Amino acid sequence: MNTNQIEKKIVLRAPLDRVWRAITDSAEFGLWFGVKFDAPFQAGATMHGQIVGTTVDPEVAKAQEAHKHVKFSITVEQVVPQRLFSFRWHPHDVNPGVDASAEPTTLVSFALAEVPGGVELTVTESGFDQIPLARRAQAFSANEQGWAVQVRLISEYLAHAA
Repeated sequence: MNTNQIEKKIVLRAPLDRVWRAITDSAEFGLWFGVKFDAPFQAGATMHGQIVGTTVDPEVAKAQEAHKHVKFSITVEQVVPQRLFSFRWHPHDVNPGVDASAEPTTLVSFALAEVPGGVELTVTESGFDQIPLARRAQAFSANEQGWAVQVRLISEYLAHAA
């Protein structure tokens, strides 16, 4: 089992430009992911977000309430139009008594490829082997489960969004 990287794939039944907007428009991303960002995504920019709960699934939103108002930052790495969006963050940085700001970050990437019937989205988070041992297993496990939920949420979001 690879404990350095998480990968989730899903075929989204939507046009490429629509999927791209759902991933790279910070307001739209926030609706399905469950976070409110302070500004639009821009390569090289550090963005600040706050967990607010997804608008897509009431059950997931309820589970996210435990972390409501948790603040975190991402640094946008790459924006390759309609192909790749990536950012760095401190994984599972939700414990109030733990300051993870000096820890290494993981890289989260959203890669898109047109396939018959839609767009294949591959979400990859890598770099867990650099996370301090005391937090590594919990961060990996939480994000492994979290990305499984998030790929379902973006699929549901796109199925119901205009």
